[in-house]
Amino acid sequence: MTDIPRIELNDGTSMPVLGFGVFKVPAEEAARTVGEALRVGYRSIDTAWGYFNEEGVGQAIRDSGLDRDEIHVTTKVWNSYQGREKALESFETSMANLGLDRLDLLLIHWPAPANDLYVETWETFLELRERGRVTSIGVSNFEPEHLGRIIEATGVVPALNQIELHPYLTQQRLRDFHDLHGIVTEAWGPIARGKVADDPVLREIGAAHGKSAVQVTLRWEVQHRIVTIPKSDNPERIAANLDVFDFDLSAEEMARIDALDRGERTGPHPNELN
Repeated sequence: MTDIPRIELNDGTSMPVLGFGVFKVPAEEAARTVGEALRVGYRSIDTAWGYFNEEGVGQAIRDSGLDRDEIHVTTKVWNSYQGREKALESFETSMANLGLDRLDLLLIHWPAPANDLYVETWETFLELRERGRVTSIGVSNFEPEHLGRIIEATGVVPALNQIELHPYLTQQRLRDFHDLHGIVTEAWGPIARGKVADDPVLREIGAAHGKSAVQVTLRWEVQHRIVTIPKSDNPERIAANLDVFDFDLSAEEMARIDALDRGERTGPHPNELN
C-alpha cells in the first residue's frame, strides 16, 4: 500500500497530496472506478454536484470497508446554486447523494463573477463550517481578485484553491498569491487531459527514472507541494498514477518542466464561465 504524504491546510487539518478525481466519470461507472481507486490506495476523492456522480462515490466509500475518517471527500457547489439558500440546498443534496453527515472539504466550483454571488456563498460556507457540517472550506477556479474580495469581506482565507494546472499552465502568479496568504494549491486537469503523455521533455525525464511522462508530471506537482487529483477509468493507469513516491526529480529537471509553461488552458478562463 502506497503511503501518500499529507499537506497541511491553514485551518489546522491536512489532506493527501495526491487524490482521485472523478470529473466526467459516468454515474453508472463511478462506484466501480472509485472503488478501484480506494482498493489500490487512494484516500482522497474529489467530486462535485455538477459531475452527477456523487451517488456512485458514496456507494464506493460504503463498499470499501474503510473507516470514514480514512477517506478525505471533496465536493463543490455549482454556479447556478450560489447564494445562501441555493448553496445550502446544494450542500444538503450533495450530502444525501454521498450518504455522509460530515464533509471534509467544500468548494465554490467557479467564482461566476457576472452573477456576483460568490461572497454570499462564501459566507454560507462559513456557517456550514461553524455548524460542524464541513471540516474545511475552499474555492475552485478563483483568480487573485476573487480571493481578495472574499478575504476582505469575511476575514477568512480559503484553505485551498483548486485550479487548472499542469506543465503547460503553471499558474505561477496565482500560486505566488496562494503562498503569500497560506492557501494550498490544488491542480485539476493535472496531465492536461493526457497531452503530457507525448511530451518529449517529459518522456526524456521519465526514461531517466523508469517512469512515464504522466508519472513525471504528477511527481513535479507533488514536489511543488501542489495537491493533484488525476483521473482515469483504467485500473492500470489508476495504479500507475499513484506510483510517484519512489523517486525524486532534480532541481534541473523541475526547472525544465517549469519552462514548459505556455499559458495553455484546456478549460475556460474563470472570468468567462458564469
